[in-house]
Amino acid sequence: MNKKIPVGVSQCLMGERVRFDGGHKRSRYVTDQLSQYFEFLSLCPEVAIGLGTPRQPIRLVAGEQGTLVRGTRDTTLDVTEPLADYAERVLPQIEPLCGYIFMQKSPSCGVFSVKRYNNSGQLVDNDGRGAFAEVITREFPLLPVEEAGRLNDARLRENFITRVYAYHDWRTNVASAPSAKRLLDFYSRYKYQVMAHDLQAYRSIGPVLANLKAAPIAQICDTFFELFMTALAQKVTRKGNTNALMHLRGYLKNTTSADEKAEIGELIEHYRTGMVPLVVPLTLLKHHLRKVDDPYLQQQTFWSPHPETLGLRNTNEE
Repeated sequence: MNKKIPVGVSQCLMGERVRFDGGHKRSRYVTDQLSQYFEFLSLCPEVAIGLGTPRQPIRLVAGEQGTLVRGTRDTTLDVTEPLADYAERVLPQIEPLCGYIFMQKSPSCGVFSVKRYNNSGQLVDNDGRGAFAEVITREFPLLPVEEAGRLNDARLRENFITRVYAYHDWRTNVASAPSAKRLLDFYSRYKYQVMAHDLQAYRSIGPVLANLKAAPIAQICDTFFELFMTALAQKVTRKGNTNALMHLRGYLKNTTSADEKAEIGELIEHYRTGMVPLVVPLTLLKHHLRKVDDPYLQQQTFWSPHPETLGLRNTNEE
């Protein structure tokens, strides 16, 4: 975790004055916190296709031809194709990335619930996606993406950063040279993390790994990785984390006293009911598991799926 991870970001979030009004939307969490761990590639598709700064706003327009991106004042201005073409051109720059943070509500970069209007300027729905973001998410469907505004939500924030680190781990240790051993070693580290996020996916992955000679290893890796990233995309719940904690506690049955077991169980229950954050039972469990000389347990990413200095598990939000 010492090497910075390559992540894309909307340029305005870095404090660059590239917005339609000549301003920016600097995210201090991005520039001051995440920049310590991520190496950012910042792009502004609207400026890149030649729209000036400042410029007239653009918006998504839903019509018979699909969703277009047009000017709000000069409705003959149509930048749908230029934005999509620019996205296609920068795909080689996007390919090495392990995540992308987009500007919310943007007709070029918004990922979730972007407003769409009709030709008369009336709001139709909130089901749009920015033209640039549409291409990126279509071409890299497993790439962790999030909007800056949604990073204010503690659960979404941890989920995104967890996926970025897992994606980078996969790209570094498996995808670079796929093999059965690398695949099994990778999953052995993520087993309890997958269990916490999506129990059904945890059960589905087992059969995929049961016969690694059923297909070419690269094909099996692709199948596994889709299941894996889809599982991590599920927001972890107290129930999921509690299940993983209880399974890990089972390894202590021969190394802890009855009182110690009771204390661990009590803190896990306090976490389950929302009295304490995850870091509380996790810290005590890790303390006792140090007594168990088991490399399999020690390497579990469930303990620290991202830098502890980010404090993502210190909140008690659900």
